[in-house]
Amino acid sequence: MKKAEEVMEILEAFDLTGSLRGAAELAGCDHKTVAHWVAARDGGLPVAVRPQPMVDGFAGKIEELVKRSRGKIRADKAHATLVAMGYLGSERTTRRAVAEAKRRWRQGHGRRYRPWIPEPGLWMQWGLWRRADGRRSADDLVLRVVGVVAVPGRVAVVGQDDAERGDGA
Repeated sequence: MKKAEEVMEILEAFDLTGSLRGAAELAGCDHKTVAHWVAARDGGLPVAVRPQPMVDGFAGKIEELVKRSRGKIRADKAHATLVAMGYLGSERTTRRAVAEAKRRWRQGHGRRYRPWIPEPGLWMQWGLWRRADGRRSADDLVLRVVGVVAVPGRVAVVGQDDAERGDGA
């Protein structure tokens, strides 16, 4: 079902162009949809528009509850609060309104994407490798750290392990 604003936009586009297909292109819908709404208007049929939900009068309170709870409030708790304030609508309508308010809240308060930008000296590379000399020991894998490690006040350069330098163990 189209919202009242969309229906008015369709009818306005038809009045402007005088053709179903032209109006459909302007309004961004099918030409048969334009024909339906033009026929309804010209035939004197009432344009069916969904009534505004009863919760609209309490939208400010729902926004406040979502904001105070940082988007964590459950719809049943919000419904209980609204009923105490005189709300007569259904729980389903409240659930829809709370879900929409939470979605809007998360858009402004969600996680931010921060790209990883490596800077020289602030990160190190490490990994596990097998010993280069092929000897087996209790510790079959050797931790090798390569790179410059930034330490406040000094810089430590970490290189190869003993087996790869040839010192032998």
